[in-house]
Amino acid sequence: MSTVDQPSRRSVLTAAVVAAVAGATAPAAAAAAAPSGAPAPAGGARSGSARPIDYHAWTGFADWRSGTAHGTRPRAGARPGLELATPAGTTDYTDPHTGKTATWEYAIWTSPVHRLPVPATEAVVSWNAQTPAGTWLQVELQGTYTDGTATPWYVMGRWAAGDQDIKRTSVDGQKDGRSSVWTDTFSVDDPSTGLRLASYRLRLTLYRRPGTRLTPVVHRIGAMGSDIPDRFTVPASVPGGTARELSVPRYSQEIHKGQYPEYDNGGEAWCSPTSSQMVVEYWGGRLTPEQLSWVDPSYADPQVCHAARSTYDHQYGGCGNWPFNAAYAATFDGLQGVVTRLASLTEAETLIAAGIPVITSQSFLKTELTGAGYGTSGHLMAIVGFTKDGDVVANDPASPSDEAVRRVYRRREFETVWLRTKRHDADGKVRSGSGGICYLYFPARPTPEQRRALESVGVR
Repeated sequence: MSTVDQPSRRSVLTAAVVAAVAGATAPAAAAAAAPSGAPAPAGGARSGSARPIDYHAWTGFADWRSGTAHGTRPRAGARPGLELATPAGTTDYTDPHTGKTATWEYAIWTSPVHRLPVPATEAVVSWNAQTPAGTWLQVELQGTYTDGTATPWYVMGRWAAGDQDIKRTSVDGQKDGRSSVWTDTFSVDDPSTGLRLASYRLRLTLYRRPGTRLTPVVHRIGAMGSDIPDRFTVPASVPGGTARELSVPRYSQEIHKGQYPEYDNGGEAWCSPTSSQMVVEYWGGRLTPEQLSWVDPSYADPQVCHAARSTYDHQYGGCGNWPFNAAYAATFDGLQGVVTRLASLTEAETLIAAGIPVITSQSFLKTELTGAGYGTSGHLMAIVGFTKDGDVVANDPASPSDEAVRRVYRRREFETVWLRTKRHDADGKVRSGSGGICYLYFPARPTPEQRRALESVGVR
């Protein structure tokens, strides 16, 4: 998104939190479709590190052997994964976006409990998987609050790389009176009460058409839990001397205005998939002519159209679902993608120094980011470098042409609009900020330097 008249789900989230503080009620919950036989909830909590951001993932062969399996098995190899082995049963799924009902075999894997070092007010789940035609998956989160009670199993996404078997979707209306899911984000309704998420488990349900040997293969699943304090401003960081700029391809979302309006009204709203495509191609990801054959051949940069279609959330009605973008990136051979938060531009400098771009989400007035030339209620762009003075070099897709995508933004202004959690809109109303949300795409086999940089920001 790149214009102020397009509300982001983060604005919706803030409005809901404000309403909860005032005593209002959230929207009614919708029952999430899940197969029977799921393991019962469990939980626990502990306190520890002062860092208010915790990303934890399951990725290795030993990880997939942990937890509880009902019909799944670990897959060995250079890149271990989880696959459907023996179906636990069959279930009918009616796609809410097509009305079609189909029967699917399924298997379930439930992770061990992960206890957050710092109890969280928000959590975002992300995953990396391959879903051949005729397969898809569902991701859920179930947590334990700091008072020892449990959340429901929340659906965090129903996903497939393509859109022919099911329509990729989030699930609206999920809540228990103390927490809610807003598209892709679990959120405690009223953090002022002190209630937090102390621990969580993740559940994967893998689906395939009956009678086939096809299977989804999940290579990574994880969640970022955070407790970012409400703030309109953030401490100023000191430039780290990383004067480096990565050679990330430059694509404009604006040249796609009006193209494929069925995907969030066309390119003007495609900041997230455009940013994703830029970084995917930086790492060598390429689409084949066959994959792009559906795109009008008169359109420039058809891969951006493909990225929009491949990240579109049919319930949200947009291409800005954070986990769907990370999952799209990871469909390219040898790539991983996660959604997390960073605590400062200093952390972004560490990643840039290791050759890893950072896709960031921010909201701002036209006057708050010098050189942008627009205001936005929610917009994605890629940090691709830093100047010798520590200013941010960004590939900003809200540009009139590919050539105009490269921007240099003042460090202090950028870190404020990206890291804050509260802001004022043009009417003076309090709205939300992303609190440092970012996408990180990186090789399945990172170099030692890349591994150290990722570990320094909590990604393993």
